Amino acid sequence: MWEIFWLGRAGQGVITAGHILSAAAIKEGKHVQAFPQFGAERLGAPVRGYTRISDEPIEIHSSISKPDAAVIMDVNLLRDLVKSGSLPEAKLLVVNNGGDKQLAKQIGSQRSNVWTVNATGISMNIFGRVIVNTPMVGALIKVMPIVSLKSVEEAIMERFKGALGERNVEAVRKAYESVEEVKP
Repeated sequence: MWEIFWLGRAGQGVITAGHILSAAAIKEGKHVQAFPQFGAERLGAPVRGYTRISDEPIEIHSSISKPDAAVIMDVNLLRDLVKSGSLPEAKLLVVNNGGDKQLAKQIGSQRSNVWTVNATGISMNIFGRVIVNTPMVGALIKVMPIVSLKSVEEAIMERFKGALGERNVEAVRKAYESVEEVKP
């Protein structure tokens, strides 16, 4: 079973990212769970999401304490985690560094098995605003091939119709191609 922890802010698509990954896994005949955790319902508030994917039925019904991967979608939350030295305990960390190479170096000094992608830059180029959920899904599946890129693209086209779906597929592909491992 694969367990993924998502961290971002309300409005960044944490819930949608988990949904897209889950829909792609279902297309491949896998069992899934995807659920959010958040406090005050306001735009910009921190949001956590959890996704489980397995070839077997999933009988666990709790949050994830030691995920296989942690996906950090918000650059400012990432800076706070790096500053406090409290990056999530996960076998693999995939982060949106927003193009900040210094931030990537700081992360690499704290732990190994970290991958970064400039999801902020990708989304600005494609959407004209910061929408990092689909690029972060693309980065995750490149680093941890839980599901195929094809299944993710199909799930996106079902979720977002027409040109919006095509732009989201483009964002996934760009992140998939540009995610980089941070070397200590």
